[in-house]
Amino acid sequence: MHGYHGRGRRDAFRETENGERTTTRVQLEMPPQAMERLQRLKEKTEAASYAEVIRNALRLFEALVEEHEKGSEFALKRQDGETLTYKIFV
Repeated sequence: MHGYHGRGRRDAFRETENGERTTTRVQLEMPPQAMERLQRLKEKTEAASYAEVIRNALRLFEALVEEHEKGSEFALKRQDGETLTYKIFV
């Protein structure tokens, strides 16, 4: 675990018992297509970093998993009003 001070957003930190902020560095290996997708999402969302995109994706995925565990179903409503059942977890 590495100390991390003075950079990034506040939600990127965890606090230890003594109030020290810490983060964990994660190194990912991604195929070129996945890296291109990450870059496009960073640009579309105007995220400050790849880490911000990944943190946002994790929050969304966690919320979807929790809803799925409660028995929720997912649907998309298109601009024309059409609603489609969306199978995220098969």
